Amino acid sequence: MKERKDIIVADIIGRTKPEVGEEYLAHLLCLNGYCRFLFNGKEFELHPGDLSIVRKRKLVEDVRPSDDFYAKVIYVTPEFVELCTPLSNYGMKGSLALFLNPVMHLTPEQQIVCRRDFEQLEQRIRDTGHRFYREILMNAMQTAILDFFDFHAGLYGESDISTQNASIMDRFLKMLEAGTYREHREVTYYADCLCVTSKYLSEVSKKVSGYAANYWINRYTILDITRLLRNKSLTFVQISDMFGFSSPAYFSRYVQNHLGVNPTEYRE
Repeated sequence: MKERKDIIVADIIGRTKPEVGEEYLAHLLCLNGYCRFLFNGKEFELHPGDLSIVRKRKLVEDVRPSDDFYAKVIYVTPEFVELCTPLSNYGMKGSLALFLNPVMHLTPEQQIVCRRDFEQLEQRIRDTGHRFYREILMNAMQTAILDFFDFHAGLYGESDISTQNASIMDRFLKMLEAGTYREHREVTYYADCLCVTSKYLSEVSKKVSGYAANYWINRYTILDITRLLRNKSLTFVQISDMFGFSSPAYFSRYVQNHLGVNPTEYRE
């Protein structure tokens, strides 16, 4: 069995498809051309000098690069990113913001720093003879992550998230990422699991992300539902049952409320 690498630096040219699994996080620096894509149900566009950080690559759809599109990309396993991420609460704010908008339009100065980070990582990956190879790789990745934090803070402002609030939000999102929303879509359930009140959880979510807790529950739910609706081998009743809706009619109303169209119209 082939060993999975912690970091892979690769080139994307035109319509070349990545040869790494979706579990890898992607940090992509556009160097030429442009690329349009859907992420989290919204359309984004990359141009030279733009940095895109995608933590959930399965949410990327309808990728449309120009023929002259060229980018450098760093693929990193979630475990290695977590290991290299500094003990800063900014990571929580940044990851939430990138879930809503994965593209950062870098200044010329930031572009120079970003290219240097990519080149340093590429060089360290090749330096397998280094006696402290993993440690030096971690150091290079941490430097890049801190620069990414700095880019983001410069564009969107500093973070004043407390350690307690960051911890609550982190545990809340991990429950959602594990698919708990398929069975539980009430804020009270998550609040009880986190040993806080529903009001407090929503206040923390609002302060950290700008959105109340029910926004994130519904966001994860509807993204999963739309992915399943595109699989035409699944019936609406089957999808409704997967999410524990009391009836297909209730499922249809939920989709209508959040997408503006019913399941049949969405499939068409």
